Amino acid sequence: MRVSAPEVLILTLLMCGSLYIFWLRFRVVVRALRSAKPDKTWGLKPIGPRISRCIWEVLLQGKVIVDRPLAGLAHAFVFWGFCAFALVTVNHLATGYGATLIPPAGSFGTIFFSFVAVFAILVAVSIAALAARRYIARPVWLGEVSPESGLIAFLIFFLMVTYLAGLRLDETTIAGKVNWWLHTLTLLFFLPLIPHTKHLHLLLSPVTIFTRRDGFSKIPPLADDEDFGLDTGKNVTNLVALQAYTCVECGRCTEFCPAFNTGKVLNPKEIILGLRGYLNEFGAGTDEPLLGKHISAEAAFQCTTCGGCEYACPVGIQHLPIIIGLRRGAVNTGKWEDKYGTKLFLALERNGNSLGFPSSERQKFIEKNGLPIFDGSQEYCLWLGCMGAYDPHGREIILALTGVLRHLGVSFGVLRKEKCNGDPIRRLGNDYLLSQLAEPNIEHMKESKVGKLISICPHCVRTIGEDWKEFGAAFTIEHHTEFLARHQERLPSPNGSNERVVYHDPCYLGRYRNVYDEPRQVLGRFATSVDPPRARERSFCCGAGGGQMFLGEEKGKRINMARVEELVGTGAGTVGVACPFCQSMFRDALAAVSTNPPQLMDIVQIAARAIEKSG
Repeated sequence: MRVSAPEVLILTLLMCGSLYIFWLRFRVVVRALRSAKPDKTWGLKPIGPRISRCIWEVLLQGKVIVDRPLAGLAHAFVFWGFCAFALVTVNHLATGYGATLIPPAGSFGTIFFSFVAVFAILVAVSIAALAARRYIARPVWLGEVSPESGLIAFLIFFLMVTYLAGLRLDETTIAGKVNWWLHTLTLLFFLPLIPHTKHLHLLLSPVTIFTRRDGFSKIPPLADDEDFGLDTGKNVTNLVALQAYTCVECGRCTEFCPAFNTGKVLNPKEIILGLRGYLNEFGAGTDEPLLGKHISAEAAFQCTTCGGCEYACPVGIQHLPIIIGLRRGAVNTGKWEDKYGTKLFLALERNGNSLGFPSSERQKFIEKNGLPIFDGSQEYCLWLGCMGAYDPHGREIILALTGVLRHLGVSFGVLRKEKCNGDPIRRLGNDYLLSQLAEPNIEHMKESKVGKLISICPHCVRTIGEDWKEFGAAFTIEHHTEFLARHQERLPSPNGSNERVVYHDPCYLGRYRNVYDEPRQVLGRFATSVDPPRARERSFCCGAGGGQMFLGEEKGKRINMARVEELVGTGAGTVGVACPFCQSMFRDALAAVSTNPPQLMDIVQIAARAIEKSG
């Protein structure tokens, strides 16, 4: 394209202006990231899985597409279109200076520009569909309609239109030159908008996905004696700040959140955006409290830690370590005051269990049912947990499991002394009390020469298997449904029963441990297993996790009621569970939802019943 000297000067000034405004906005982000403290508990190794994750989640957009295929594919086409247009944009600006990086004539140029033209059409259609979804369909989890989102969508659509028009127009004509300038001005106007909008994720999400902490909902240990969690801006690490600025505001975390879906204050998207707002106003490294103007303390303590938000996020944000970090900051500094939380902490301090019973009750249960004491010679140490040792229905699950173990000829024993493993206080942020519970347990288990453990509670499995690593523990622990699945061939043969059992996936067994098939395999031997509308990775929480079981009445609709309505709606005669917390929550809700509620049974109780029937 022929360009005059005045046009070159105008183009240069516009480019410099666009880049300068971009930097003025982007330097706020850079300043916040640089002023945030380094995360001492994080490292890049191993590199291989991080590279694989980036290929799958960034380049292939796998996570975006799998969870929501139509909308995800539209987003993927927009992303791939931007990748395809990177070289085209450089070539386009180069033509403004009379240079050409890719000659339009020739086989390569013809193929390349035709390839990009296909993507231009796909991007235009996709962005129009996404705009219609946001402004016409308006799913509730997307939140308030943003004018900036509409402007960005229009600019992307217009860039595609002007590019396609440029392929048909001769740039030496007036129409061709006007189209070239329209495309150029749109590009230069679009660039400064990126740091100021959710489209900043275009730059940051690959870094966030690559650097995010390994492990699902991994709660980092406190770095040192002066680390109390996320209390003020001084506690914000560069990893947390990076994730706050990466949020794309898609609302997928909100869609999954059981608290939001039942009318609570909590909205995980707003927690992340609130942290971003805090950093924009105060920056990192300040003494301004994090909970207050931008982030609600009430919201932070309504989280059930189900992990749905973190599972759903397509840009690598790890919500739970942030939310629990905020809880840590409030609890460890004495700023959180809640009568139910205080009651729970006192019960654990005085009695060593979350239900507040004297330890003698556990001993009576052991003696009454003839449970052997673990002495190091048995294959498994059976971890009772608070629910298995003190709750009447939890005890029934324990006895069903011991019956199955004896049927299989597997030796086991229970600990002579056992305190709560610390799950509820870990999720509520009381690190000091966690250590007071975990360390005596670990010492006693080492003295007893415990090797392998089995537990009926996914929360116990998670805390003992993962969180106790901070205290030097390395015990092998598995959930009883995993054990049953491995030994299912030695259970009674399938009897062709027509009983329909709807299985509820516990959050801490499913999303946290990735155990979905094993309970269904065991259940399928004795009944017809059916799934509720939200199952497996998308399962809806029972409402007990994150310490919520002990924090009094909920605001809005009760989470367990919402879930039970789904389970009852399947018409199954039995609700199958694999967590004593879930069973406790559903027992109350079933009685309230139905005058003739379905039977409620743990998977191992169903297996024990089949063994009894088989003689």
